[in-house]
Amino acid sequence: MRRLGISVDWQREKFTLDEELCVAVRKVFIELHKEGLIYRGKRLANWDPVLHTAVSDLEVKFVEKDGQLWHIRYLLVDGDGELVVATTRPETMFGDAAVAVNPKDERYKSLIGKKVQLPLTERSIPIVADDYVDMEFGTGCVKITPAHDFNDYAVGQRHKLPLLNIFTPDAYLNDSDEVPAAYRGMERFAARKKIVADLTAAGLLVKVEPHKNKVPTGDRSGAILEPYLTDQWFVRTEPLAQKAIEHFQKNEPQFIPENWSKTYLQWLENIQDWCISRQLWWGHRIPAWYDENGKIYIGENEAEIRVKNNFSSEVILKQDEDVLDTWFSSALWPFSSLGWQERKPFAEQPEDFQKFYPTSVLVTGFDIIFFWVARMVMIGLKFTDQVPFTKVYITGLIRDSKGQKMSKSKGNVLDPLDLVDGISLEDLVKKRTSNMMLASQVKEIDKATREEFPNGIPPSGTDALRFTFCALATMSRDINFDIKRLEGYRNFCTKLWNATRFVLMNVEGKELVNVNLEKRHKYDRWILAELNKTIATVRENFQNYRFDLVAESLYKFIWHDYCDWYLEFSKSILNAESIDDALKSGTRYTLVQVLETVLRLIHPIMPFISEEIWHTVAPFLGVEHEKTSLMIQKYPEVDEKVIADQKDNCQEIDLTREIILKIRQIRSESDISPQEKLDLFVRGENGAQIELIKNSGEAIKFLAKIQNLDFLKVGEEPVYRYASAVIIDATHAFNQPLEVGVKLNNLDKEKARLEKEIAKKEKDFAVLQSRIDNPNFAKAPALVVEKTKLEFAKISSELEKLNEQVEKL
Repeated sequence: MRRLGISVDWQREKFTLDEELCVAVRKVFIELHKEGLIYRGKRLANWDPVLHTAVSDLEVKFVEKDGQLWHIRYLLVDGDGELVVATTRPETMFGDAAVAVNPKDERYKSLIGKKVQLPLTERSIPIVADDYVDMEFGTGCVKITPAHDFNDYAVGQRHKLPLLNIFTPDAYLNDSDEVPAAYRGMERFAARKKIVADLTAAGLLVKVEPHKNKVPTGDRSGAILEPYLTDQWFVRTEPLAQKAIEHFQKNEPQFIPENWSKTYLQWLENIQDWCISRQLWWGHRIPAWYDENGKIYIGENEAEIRVKNNFSSEVILKQDEDVLDTWFSSALWPFSSLGWQERKPFAEQPEDFQKFYPTSVLVTGFDIIFFWVARMVMIGLKFTDQVPFTKVYITGLIRDSKGQKMSKSKGNVLDPLDLVDGISLEDLVKKRTSNMMLASQVKEIDKATREEFPNGIPPSGTDALRFTFCALATMSRDINFDIKRLEGYRNFCTKLWNATRFVLMNVEGKELVNVNLEKRHKYDRWILAELNKTIATVRENFQNYRFDLVAESLYKFIWHDYCDWYLEFSKSILNAESIDDALKSGTRYTLVQVLETVLRLIHPIMPFISEEIWHTVAPFLGVEHEKTSLMIQKYPEVDEKVIADQKDNCQEIDLTREIILKIRQIRSESDISPQEKLDLFVRGENGAQIELIKNSGEAIKFLAKIQNLDFLKVGEEPVYRYASAVIIDATHAFNQPLEVGVKLNNLDKEKARLEKEIAKKEKDFAVLQSRIDNPNFAKAPALVVEKTKLEFAKISSELEKLNEQVEKL
């Protein structure tokens, strides 16, 4: 976190197993138990046979696999027929307590209440009627195994069927009376093969069909989970969820983006009791003790229980060996981390709790809305009567460049520090393939890594990585991480460094004067107006949690407006002998002023570079910097007056930039060297527009490398062959076409270019013409019609100009 520049108060670092947080966990458990909201029960749980622990419903991944559907004969005990039962899990057959049919199914109504012989055993089981059975699935007869299937458990409860556990914690068939001796001690899937073979040999297997199964898999171990009957601790969540729903109706908390609130509400409305006990070595021990008769005692510690129950030292008490689900202590985090240890009036709570609770924003991923967010809300409301945070900002998941979720097993994880510091190819391969659970994947991961990162990962620094994540943070959408984007933003960091060097080179040892805005050069006034527009955009998007748009506007201003244009404009000022020293001094001040403001503006995203540069730049503005940090400087605010006052000036500069870009475009298309000095003409009919361009003549000459600049009226022709481009609606002030042209030496090449451009425009022209000629076009929305007609007029004008240029060549 430190390396990534995350600004937290390290003096307030907490750990959920700190003693003061452990006290809070025990208090909450005891109170919930006292109110009947925590109970211990023998219930089915998702059991991980590898980790030997129960798993929360939310930690189960259902993986679709190609499986089979076995149709098995269950013979009627009275010898009068059979039922054919379809199952995807024949290995659980010895735990069957009944066969169920739908009470509306005419095929089996006469058999309800009779018994069938359980195949491969000497046991008989009843035929029961239950609406749970789907008459269209398989044969319409379903085996009911209450101890090894969640749906069957519910059926078993309704019909008071026995719970027959046939598995060990390792998912081997146990040695209970229900399991025939030939199958005891067999691993479940090995037992499946033997059972199917024995059913076939006995003539009891009717047929086998392919069938797609959704197999429950442990999120941590990857093991196929087993519904398993165990003694577990549960939270009765429905009363807690109801209160959370009431606050949700009042928009507490507010979700950003809003669509995740539906997911949150849906979960609360369909909530199941929460299994909170885990059979692990590490975690909060459950504050429950048992005497020799199995009676349970709940308390802070054993000594308290002994005193409360007047137990002598001869009474043996044993603490429950289970630990709490890690999400239980995490659900208390918003208030336990602030010193809360028991329920009492707000004014009597610790100072930190009073100051910081509830918090303003929780930033988290959508994948733990259920695990964490909802549980924090439920527990927070229960013990503090407040929702623990005002807003919940949901981020997307960072996936690899192909859109796959990053995981150790896939070997596609990117360590942020490797992106910051860089890593060689061999070290990256070693890191991704070491300690793999499946050796067969090593070759595949090795190959994929070498293809994607043939030269390893170059160092990009923390700031480039932070900026990349911001630029990709598009309102909760998953992020496909592309190393090329990171490299691009590393170049952006370099651009900022180089801009700083240019500024320092031009201001060190020189006079800087903070003159009034109206006394500065028009290019200085323009960049200050653009800066204020950027400040407004950045602040608005921070407010709206659109960090991608924050990054976009900062990138555009720094790279394009400031570096590509203003620094070049400043050269035309500082190098011009005709411009007086006062204006040059104002430009030097503007160079530093804008850079210093940009550093404050970008600091939340790029803290390291901005801090380093700021300490170098700040002294030129007379800012005290040695005993302070950029972090605590005032964040830039918008000066709306500058934006309003410079509207006309900005339009002029926009027109100047458009002309320079057109000249560069002609150079590129006509294969003219960037260093070659050119003759340029500007032709237009709007006098005011031409005057503006004349005012920027020196800058155009300087930046576009023009030696001669002529202004022509419409109808006048230059004395040389030329290539030209048309500017239409370059600014809001003018809408007459403006033509700029440069002298050509290679006419054949230019003619070929123009003909290629004409072909492209004619294709666009034909598409629009067809659209406008369509009788249904008039029925389109007015805005669409207007936009299409304007585009058509624009292309028509451009085609006319291009054809005129070909004729002149």
